[in-house]
Amino acid sequence: MTAPEAGAPGRTARDLGQRSMAAVEAGDRAAWLALFSDDAVVEDPVGPSMFDPEGRGHRGPEAIAAFYDNVIGVNESIRFTIRQSFLCGDEVANVGTIRINFVGGGAVEVDGVYCYRMAPDGQLGGLRAFWEADKIRSVE
Repeated sequence: MTAPEAGAPGRTARDLGQRSMAAVEAGDRAAWLALFSDDAVVEDPVGPSMFDPEGRGHRGPEAIAAFYDNVIGVNESIRFTIRQSFLCGDEVANVGTIRINFVGGGAVEVDGVYCYRMAPDGQLGGLRAFWEADKIRSVE
């Protein structure tokens, strides 16, 4: 069964979140960026961080593309393990673990809540990731 395209009838925030995670796991930058509405915001993690010192999020296509290039695309691979998913209206909260394998070796995991919001145009309007930097753990 093929998932409907973004903006298609029946599309949910859960569908968009799953497509987002699949694109990241596949290393498909173009597919990931195509999911977002023009005024989308990525907050990963929410608040000030090493990726977003002011904590305002990455807003709009150029900033989201830069986030992909500087944070996602520099890794060998990223894998999501979602243990629970809660769909409410146009938003979904996924509880799980992300494993990041670094180029050249080494890996880390972090537990968190990964939230996706569908915009009125049926695209992703927001991605908010709640995880704690001091809870990142090295794995083999």
